[in-house]
This record gives sequence, C-alpha cells and structure tokens, in this order.
Amino acid sequence: MDYDMIGPAIVLGLGCIGSSIGCGIGGMASHAVMSRVEENHGKFIGMSAMAASQSIFGFVLMLIMRNNIKAGILAPVSAMGIGLFVGLALMISSIYQGMCAASGIQAGAKQPAVIGKCFAALGIVESFSLFAFVFALLLIY
Repeated sequence: MDYDMIGPAIVLGLGCIGSSIGCGIGGMASHAVMSRVEENHGKFIGMSAMAASQSIFGFVLMLIMRNNIKAGILAPVSAMGIGLFVGLALMISSIYQGMCAASGIQAGAKQPAVIGKCFAALGIVESFSLFAFVFALLLIY
C-alpha cells in the first residue's frame, strides 16, 4: 500500500472541512439577518464566504506537496506531519473566521456603519491561516 499521498490529502481535507464549517456558521447568520434587514445583503454574504480561502490554501499546498513527494524533495512522513498540523491550523482558523463573520453580520445588521470595521477582524483571523500557509511553504522547499 502506498502512503505517499496521505500528507497532501490531510492538508486538503482539513482545510476544506474547516472552510465548510466556517462558511456554514457565517451563512446561517447571514440568512437570519437578511430576513430582517433590507440592505447590505451582499456584504453579509461576502463576510460569510471569507472562510472559504483556507480551502484554497489547502489545495495549493496539496499540489505542491504531491509534486515534491513525487520529485523526491519531500519525504512522505514529513508531508504527513506538515499536512496534519498545517491542516489543523487552516481548519481552526476558518471555523473561528466563520464565528467572527457571524458576529460581524449581527453587528452590521444593528449598525450598518460598522460593517467595514468588522472585515478587519476577519482579516486578522485570516492572517493566521496565511502564516501557516507560508510557513508550510518554507518547510516544503
């Protein structure tokens, strides 16, 4: 049995799981608020979708890890460790980003002027998944 692709699969899977949970949390808040307010629907949807980026990070890492394993640059055991811990970072970051989006959507419904400020908090949470992505790239090469 070939275990070479476990690491790439882990990072992709955990990133996508986290993104779906985070987008689900934000989406539920968005739907609830849109039923009560008449404006800013697009901004609420945008907030709820921000957690999707971690799945893109996982996808890119999966491709790079797969190629580096095939080329002999990355050991499969190292890829498993990188995939697990970076995947967990992506997953947890996207779940908390969804929670942050939900509270931002609630705040934006009550006071539309704070919507832009709420995106700042989403960006801060996003930065941790970006750090994990960049650090993984440094480990892979």
